[in-house]
Amino acid sequence: MSESKDPRKTFGEALVEVGEKYSNVIALSADSSSGSGLAPFKEKFPSRHLEFGIMEQGVIGFASGLATTGKIPFVVAIAPFVTARPFEMFRNDLGYMRQNVKVVGRCAGLTYSTLGATHQSLDDIAIIRTIPGVVIINPGDPVEIKKAVHSAAEHKGPIYMRIGSPAMPILYNEDYRFEFGKGVVMKEGNDVTIIGTGTVLSKAFDAAEILEKDGIHASLINMHTIKPIDHDLLIKAAKETRKIVTVEEHYLHGGLGSAVAEVLALEYPAPLKMIGVDDQFGGNGPYEKLLGLYGLQAGQIAETVKEFIR
Repeated sequence: MSESKDPRKTFGEALVEVGEKYSNVIALSADSSSGSGLAPFKEKFPSRHLEFGIMEQGVIGFASGLATTGKIPFVVAIAPFVTARPFEMFRNDLGYMRQNVKVVGRCAGLTYSTLGATHQSLDDIAIIRTIPGVVIINPGDPVEIKKAVHSAAEHKGPIYMRIGSPAMPILYNEDYRFEFGKGVVMKEGNDVTIIGTGTVLSKAFDAAEILEKDGIHASLINMHTIKPIDHDLLIKAAKETRKIVTVEEHYLHGGLGSAVAEVLALEYPAPLKMIGVDDQFGGNGPYEKLLGLYGLQAGQIAETVKEFIR
């Protein structure tokens, strides 16, 4: 993991690529265009870029209308402002109407660290997961972000994708194959399975490396799709290692850990440890320090796994 890239810039590059491929792709934002990486798209396709200002509920409704005419709208803004603020419109205009709109929440999780709880998004997966038919994608590296954007443009139906803001380590080669609903085994092991997602996938990867040096052979899964989640891979992992640990930059309630717990409880009960933010609002401060505050640094994850498998 020697190289890192800005996820917002990477997203913007990918959107230009799909804009070149599909003339009906349109970018919409709510007072968030340049910060969301949309500047290159606006420069190349000025007539296909719409900036609405601070009216997120209106943007969602407008995007739904555009989708009825055959357009493929990508709505991009700060994560809590495209999920929590316009939830009713997301549920009714996009989910209930099954509109082909792609909503991208940037600076998700704790990554809007210094602005505190109002701008952090630790509940976005939980609330959007309640909407029937919406695919939820949480890419774990820059290569995966690009693959996910291309796949989102090709997918028919509403999608929510979350990305962070700090530079992300590159974990995959360009020939990496991305598929909605299919988790990816990054490491094989038989002592425990670690399931990581999104902005902290690299932390889970480093934790698995630390454990390997300590003689603990962890299997590592990248669960980039939270909904629909990969049932078959989860059951296979539970049967093979008998212990599961989830790692996410999200509340413990309603996120990846909850989704995994639901599958295990109904299909193959196995011990589960969830690592994330417990029942509290996020703090304010430098991003890496906030990750440490909630036990999401690689060394902390490794120690938690060790305690769990004892």
